[in-house]
Amino acid sequence: MGKNEVMVDEIPFPSQFMMTTKPLPLMGHGITDIEIHFLQIKFTAIGVYLDPEIVTHLQQWKGKSGAELIENDEFFEAIVNAPVDKFLRVVVIKEIKGSQYGVQLESAVRDRLAEVDKYEEEEEEALEKIVEFFQSKYFKKDSVVTYSFPATSGNVKISFATEGKEDSEIEVQNANVAGEIKKWYLGGSRGLSPTTISSLANTLSAELSK
Repeated sequence: MGKNEVMVDEIPFPSQFMMTTKPLPLMGHGITDIEIHFLQIKFTAIGVYLDPEIVTHLQQWKGKSGAELIENDEFFEAIVNAPVDKFLRVVVIKEIKGSQYGVQLESAVRDRLAEVDKYEEEEEEALEKIVEFFQSKYFKKDSVVTYSFPATSGNVKISFATEGKEDSEIEVQNANVAGEIKKWYLGGSRGLSPTTISSLANTLSAELSK
């Protein structure tokens, strides 16, 4: 394993990613999993790449430990809302149909938008576009889904890569949907992956204390 890689549950993640002209370092990583009858089933490994500029938007939490930050949903809200480039890399551990993943994402985002009264026709159309994108995909082990959230817009670019197939991507131009996808992965106590949230809190705590 080179120093340019970080192993996340035996899956190599680049230690940085070029989203535009600036390298984004890997600031958090973890897995999604469930436990059934004391057996852990792992679904995906996750890497969160953030522009280091993000610390300038998190100064009010300077001096807090990772353990304190994990409990603080306002801190994660600030991460989600900070106007910096963000990139998520999700690698498949357990094979599933893309349609299953798409429906899972759709229902999580739809429910969250409905809670805050932001689920309108435009959001429904944006989510339908995402579900359609994943519908025909098959998530073989080591397939990669990425989400690019540019600082300059409220859009999200979603890409899918799997062995033996051409990469495909879509751009979703709906800030409400893009925002809730960010929260699905980065949203503190309601985030999809507690291990990723914990890793992010510890890394940013260290960055803030520099």
